[in-house]
Amino acid sequence: MPNHHVPLPLPIETFAGLGEGKLAYVRQIRSEDLSGLFPDAPPVVPGLKLWALSHANGRPILISDSREAAIANAAEHDLLMVSVH
Repeated sequence: MPNHHVPLPLPIETFAGLGEGKLAYVRQIRSEDLSGLFPDAPPVVPGLKLWALSHANGRPILISDSREAAIANAAEHDLLMVSVH
């Protein structure tokens, strides 16, 4: 008789903590969304395309006007970059 393994759901808190401090991702954001990530950020001209470097759980690390600079910062902090779709 085959052994059928039924996966158990992963609690959202556990899922959010996977890779914490080790994994990061870069995504493009609009300057209009900056205050949602960094509430203390100074006002920025609307319509700019920026790049957010974030921890695996989505917590932002930094904002840059260059994707390459965001990736370089991840490398400087020994963070493994992952692709997010």
